[in-house]
Amino acid sequence: MRRIHISMVRPGERLARPIMRENGSVLLGAGVELNERFIERLRGLGIDVVYVEDEWTSDIVPEAVIRDETYQRAFDTIYKTVGSLMDTPAYRGRASTPDLGRTFRALFGEIIHDLLQRKDIMYSLAQIHVADAYLFQHSVNVAVLAGIMGMAKGYNRNQIEELGVGALLFDIGMTKVPKELLHKTTPLTPEERAIVEKHTTEGFDMLRTQHDISLLSAHCALQHHERYDGSGYPRGLKGNEIHEYAQIIAIADVYDALTSPRSYRNRYSPSEAIEYLFAAGNTLFDLELIKLFCRHVSVYPVATTVMLNTGQIAVVTANNPLAVHRPVVRILREADGRPVSTPYEIDLKYDMQLMIVKEL
Repeated sequence: MRRIHISMVRPGERLARPIMRENGSVLLGAGVELNERFIERLRGLGIDVVYVEDEWTSDIVPEAVIRDETYQRAFDTIYKTVGSLMDTPAYRGRASTPDLGRTFRALFGEIIHDLLQRKDIMYSLAQIHVADAYLFQHSVNVAVLAGIMGMAKGYNRNQIEELGVGALLFDIGMTKVPKELLHKTTPLTPEERAIVEKHTTEGFDMLRTQHDISLLSAHCALQHHERYDGSGYPRGLKGNEIHEYAQIIAIADVYDALTSPRSYRNRYSPSEAIEYLFAAGNTLFDLELIKLFCRHVSVYPVATTVMLNTGQIAVVTANNPLAVHRPVVRILREADGRPVSTPYEIDLKYDMQLMIVKEL
């Protein structure tokens, strides 16, 4: 299969992976033939990339870091929990879901179980949801990234669990933000921004009252918008004043936000998001944490369609953990636009004359 931008999809191509609705149900299943109506509908739902079937890449299957069943279970749990809180009338700083901590500890336990099965963990996102599912999908992605970081840091089981529960619930305060602000496509006014920024303290107040959630997990909600140079909120903390759990979640939060389609801007490619993070090293984020984070992220995920500096079109077939910017690629078109008679592969780690210049 190949991962391509929606603008490159042509009628008659078939989906290789399903498209999911906001509630986690299937909108369009794998194998569905796309026509103009379907393509336009996907555009309208904020979907900018899809996986399509291709005879030359039928053996290329992107391997997600956790199983699809685990991902879907996590998505469903967050959807139901967050959805119920968003529909609950105002309450005095308390989450209305009993056993919140136990539920999310068990959920994160499944995520960690899947991560531990992987030898070399290189994060990439294979699931595709409509834009309205962003809040729920985002929490799962951040939790997976945080779990990878916790393992790389050598945290013990209790620390990873505290970090993971905090990551799954770090944005729970957004349930207190008016829906019209969550979906606003124009810039927020200073007054509106102040309302949105309260989600950090709202989330902390909701989680710290839960008997089965660690206070450190609750601080992930409070501190995930603090920044290394003190420019964040709500308290303007600096450097090590910010708990390391919250620093990890902040990096994962920004990375996933940048690489997700938003109504007010285009999606960043993974390589562009990593460049952003490195540029923010020791200003917005701890540079050493960024370096660790980027060693476990696929800059060019498997199945991504790319253009080389020669003009050749290729698909990524494998990543090199020790050279994340130089994957193995399969050439599909030559520089003059001519399709190859037989696709062939090049390991960019060994051919320094070639480089990827653009994702397609």
